[in-house]
Formats: sequence, C-alpha cells, structure tokens
Amino acid sequence: MEIRTALPTDLPAIAQLEALCFPPAEAAGETALKARLAAFPDSFWLLFDGGKLVAMVNGMATHSPDLTDAMYADAALHDPQGSWQMIFGVDTHPDYRRRGCAGQLLERAIADTKARGKRGLVLTCKEHLVHYYAKFGFLSEGVSASEHGGAVWYQMRRRV
Repeated sequence: MEIRTALPTDLPAIAQLEALCFPPAEAAGETALKARLAAFPDSFWLLFDGGKLVAMVNGMATHSPDLTDAMYADAALHDPQGSWQMIFGVDTHPDYRRRGCAGQLLERAIADTKARGKRGLVLTCKEHLVHYYAKFGFLSEGVSASEHGGAVWYQMRRRV
C-alpha cells in the first residue's frame, strides 16, 4: 500500500471512489473534485493498493474554525495559510473497509497538518461515526449547521 497526495491524473479514480462511497446528494461531482484538485492537491491524501485507489481523505485549509456548506461548493475558499485543515470526505472502497485504510490516511492527514503548523483539523460526520473519529482524537462539538445533502451532521475537531 502506498500513500501519496493527488496528481491531476488521479481525477477519474477520485471521482469514481467518491461516487461509490457517498449517496448522490452528498457526493462531490467530477467538476467540484476537479476544482478542489486544482486548488489543494496537497490536501488530498490517497491510498493505493497496487495502483488501485482504495481510500481517500480530502479537504481545504481555511482560517474559518467551522466547516461550512459553502466550502464544499467553492474551492476558491481554500487558503494555504489557513489555520484549520477541513476534511470534506473520508472515502474507502467497500472491498477495503475494516482494514485500517481510512485510519492510515487520517493519521497521515493529522501528521501533515501538524507539520504545516496548523491549529488542527475539522470534519463533519453522521452520528453513527462520531465514535470512530473520536479514536483519532477528534472531539464532537455537537450538531453542525450544515445541511449538506439533507443529512444531520456532527462537527468534530482535533487540535494538533
């Protein structure tokens, strides 16, 4: 298994994995992913198994302490000097779930965020995943203001 940040040529595999892992109302489309990839490729952590993309973590940096729905829609809100690393998605191919793939990428994202001098990471998740992210040091801040995809999201923060 190999972890690396994204390249423009990874877009088809990234879009395919995103569509596989999230319902249509929540998944980023290829156009949005292309804009994100152009704006913050170093904030796309990819895990490959023999050349196959099997897991991904991605999100922008910003000075905003909270993850907002506008961030999903506008990659231009990325600020490389931002003090917070947002996590938009943690995607794992169904055939690779429960093998620690997402955990490896989260650990890498946490380490890179610390090395970049940021204050920490912020993500939103559904209630049944709060305990999963807590294992990586994320603390729940309660229900988020996000209405992304019509779901109820919990904001979680991990300081580094």
